[in-house]
Amino acid sequence: MALNILVVDDSETVRSIILKTLTLSGLELNDPLQASNGKEALALLRDNWVDLVLTDINMPDMGGVELIEHMKKDEVLKTIPVVVVSTEGSATRIEELKEKGVRAYIRKPFTPEKIREVLDEVLGTGHD
Repeated sequence: MALNILVVDDSETVRSIILKTLTLSGLELNDPLQASNGKEALALLRDNWVDLVLTDINMPDMGGVELIEHMKKDEVLKTIPVVVVSTEGSATRIEELKEKGVRAYIRKPFTPEKIREVLDEVLGTGHD
């Protein structure tokens, strides 16, 4: 089953790297959606079915934490798994994000194997 994924990062380069890494990891994707901040992401989420959101934390206009908070207030959006992909990775920060409902945390830089491992765990698509 192909996944509908939304990648949210203010760097177009980072979004491209994440998408390329997802492809290399062997995940089957439909046309992935991209947003450069939380506001754009929320607009896309209102109009598109998404299986998974991968988001950075620090972005202009609306960061990842605000995006997650908005999603948690929405009956439909709160069911979508969110994975944070960021360079910011203190244990305290990761714990705070998990308390807000983030399913996993991937630290930049990452490998296709790490992405696959985390997404298999989050989506329950592990392979034996």
